[in-house]
Amino acid sequence: MTIDKDPANTPALTDSQGTDASTEVSRVWDHIGAIIVDATLQRRQNYNETVKPRVVALVAAWPDAATTSGFRRHLDTGKLSEVISWPSPGRLAQVEDITCVFERQGIETVMELRGTLEDHAKRDSLREALAEVRHVSPKTLDYIGVLSGISTGADVDVPIGGEVQAAGIEDLP
Repeated sequence: MTIDKDPANTPALTDSQGTDASTEVSRVWDHIGAIIVDATLQRRQNYNETVKPRVVALVAAWPDAATTSGFRRHLDTGKLSEVISWPSPGRLAQVEDITCVFERQGIETVMELRGTLEDHAKRDSLREALAEVRHVSPKTLDYIGVLSGISTGADVDVPIGGEVQAAGIEDLP
């Protein structure tokens, strides 16, 4: 197998995966509801086409959901599926479950989330609680950190995997 190393091909591969760093807007949110919805919807979805527009719509519609209690007030109205145009009950249940974890952990703001993730004892407790939520994998746990402003490296494996596949490289462990 030959790998074309022509740099002119790299942007096309990167763009086809929706991961072009030159156009990618930071995925850090200062809005608890946005972090929860982004982390929930990102699994197996194109970020720029599917996830980001829904999170932006959420922030615009519910600016006071920047705190966990504000997000809870809106969740209790039952309108989340309309606001983010997402009918799947599984993902909506996951949003509810993650919100409950944040409530039990006493996390109200993104700053508090970030502080919890930077404190080893608190981070472990939060990660254990979130790991109990269906479909919250170790990658999702790291991604929540990324969304709150903590870089972990978890945010690069999917784009790299997509580029490796697009380049025709097969049978990687």
